[in-house]
Amino acid sequence: MLRLMPPLNALRAFESAARNGSLTGAARELSVTQGAISRHVSQLEDWLGVELCVRMRRGIELTTEGLAYATALRAAFDQIEMQTRRVRERPRENTLRIKLPPTFAIRWFVPRLAHFHALHRQIDVQITTSHQTVDFDREDIDVCIHWGSAPLAGVQCRRLFGEILLPVCSPDLFRDHPPLVRPDDLGLHTLLCSMHRPDHWPNWLRAAGVEGIDGNSGLKFENSALAYQAAIDKLGVVMAQRAFVEEDLRTGRLVAPLSLRVGTENAYYLAYPRSRHGAAVVKAFEAWITVQAAELEEAAVIALPAR
Repeated sequence: MLRLMPPLNALRAFESAARNGSLTGAARELSVTQGAISRHVSQLEDWLGVELCVRMRRGIELTTEGLAYATALRAAFDQIEMQTRRVRERPRENTLRIKLPPTFAIRWFVPRLAHFHALHRQIDVQITTSHQTVDFDREDIDVCIHWGSAPLAGVQCRRLFGEILLPVCSPDLFRDHPPLVRPDDLGLHTLLCSMHRPDHWPNWLRAAGVEGIDGNSGLKFENSALAYQAAIDKLGVVMAQRAFVEEDLRTGRLVAPLSLRVGTENAYYLAYPRSRHGAAVVKAFEAWITVQAAELEEAAVIALPAR
């Protein structure tokens, strides 16, 4: 079937001019003259039989038809660019692309990565970090770690471990500050937390029955890894996720002076597209991380935050 297709150069010229708001901007972007852009846009208007834009002294103004056409072109070009990148950068069968929350990557995954690599030296691991929920249809990602109160819908999803909160700090903090014996003593200390976890301190304080302490006061950081480092540097007490401070507690770099552990409804999940279920690299990674995560599950009864 014959496709109705305008000249490609004219489409590129108009889309660029519409996006930049001027013929000059499009000429600069496409490395051609302004006259060439103007001719291409006029050619497209003649081909379509409609006026797409009005030439102004300081740019162009899209007509109603021009705005609708430019929007459709932009979406089409975005799709072409995405698919082109996917084809050019298609992974080899021994490449595993992983997307992780930043603190999960820094505090839990990277310290264990050498073990995975020792078991699977043939697998090349590519790691990206983000707090944004993965979109497997638009991102070049094989597997991700999802944090939330429920698994991701529409994909293979496996729970790894839950979220258990406890306050921790440097043992040297008490050289210059009062000791932490009871939860109420937290009122004498600076509270540290991640801006992505604003409910952690309030939930723990509520479960501890503490009143009069603002769980949203103190120092806030872009991610929990920075907050943990601030605690190590004696800036205050951080509300930590137990899995991410396990090694620090074992070595004594951090201490947990208050015994209460509070579980939340959130958990960490391994997720990947159903189409990748049979991929050897994904199967190897799932088997390995499942064993690693199983060691973290809390055996004791956990106090849940009041609702």
